[in-house]
Amino acid sequence: MNYEANEPLPATMQAVVCYGPRDYRLQEWSVPEPGPEEVVIRVLAVGICASDLKCYLGAEAFWGNGETEGYCQPPVIPGHELVGEVVALGSGAGKKYGLALGDLAVSEQIVPTWTDRYAARGQYWLCSEHNVYGFRQKTFGAMAEYMKFPHGALNYKVPASIAPAHAAFIEPLACSIHAVQRGNIEFEHVVVIAGAGPLGLGMVAAARLKNPHLLIALDLNDHRLEVAKACGADLVMNPRQQDVVAAVRDLTDGYGCDVYIEATGHADAVRQGLEMICKAGTFVEFSVMGEPASIDWSVIGDQKELNIHGSSLSPYTYPTAIEMIAKKQLPLDQIITHELPLREFQKGIDLVAAGTESIKVVLIP
Repeated sequence: MNYEANEPLPATMQAVVCYGPRDYRLQEWSVPEPGPEEVVIRVLAVGICASDLKCYLGAEAFWGNGETEGYCQPPVIPGHELVGEVVALGSGAGKKYGLALGDLAVSEQIVPTWTDRYAARGQYWLCSEHNVYGFRQKTFGAMAEYMKFPHGALNYKVPASIAPAHAAFIEPLACSIHAVQRGNIEFEHVVVIAGAGPLGLGMVAAARLKNPHLLIALDLNDHRLEVAKACGADLVMNPRQQDVVAAVRDLTDGYGCDVYIEATGHADAVRQGLEMICKAGTFVEFSVMGEPASIDWSVIGDQKELNIHGSSLSPYTYPTAIEMIAKKQLPLDQIITHELPLREFQKGIDLVAAGTESIKVVLIP
């Protein structure tokens, strides 16, 4: 055995394996072993992300359209919202990451190559190869009993006081924090967060810590809006029940919101935000879109001189996310609505797709 472990790893495990759109199978798979500076965890919890759903449903971004190459590389084990118990450490891994056998640990969803210009600039999350857990051959994910954090991963110890299902929310919360940072929120700002799913709720909690003048959450689901209030929203609005653009303008003497963060994944929310935002405002686009959004770009320049910021992944925000969860700064018992065994992965995917009963669905291998 060329690694540190309290006992030998088993030869095989149960894993969900993605072979193509709507072709995900629970099957036997080989248990990974760690090389130098690599970590193997026994997976304790893994969340189902909206991007997992879009991959499952066959979105072009993941599977291509005949002209562009898809991002997903099957067969691959999905899952990037994860936490596990450290069960094996390759040489140097314990010292590098401050991890010991038995610790709870998470890993940032992207494993950079550390060789391109983005890494040299400190922008590791924009790595050209972009190997994210659960989609790529170099980065198999956590919908399995065991998982490896490969060489080059960014790993963190998690306090034992955090329940595994809550720790699986570290990844989405870290993404939410980065999106809020991209909004450059100031005290006097009116901030609108469109979408009160798991990521949007994390954004509400993070934006609350920025203490803006007014924090508004939008969603089509009234229950999610109630949870948004518990996360710190001052006001909530349902676009099905009122003209939210007019309402926000009325609240701001006709100007519109200063910051608009799009976290719905729907094209209508992009158009809505461009109408709602004030001149010189900041529009943050976070979502992985299921379809193109068509807008008149003149609103960005000639009409409003907007600041358009993208938000990708979670650079440098994992420690903050871990701290927020440890301090119970968001109502995770309300956000995590379902915990299912790994064998019920299909039920979990269907719950996320329906979007009515669930907010965050977590699988427990």
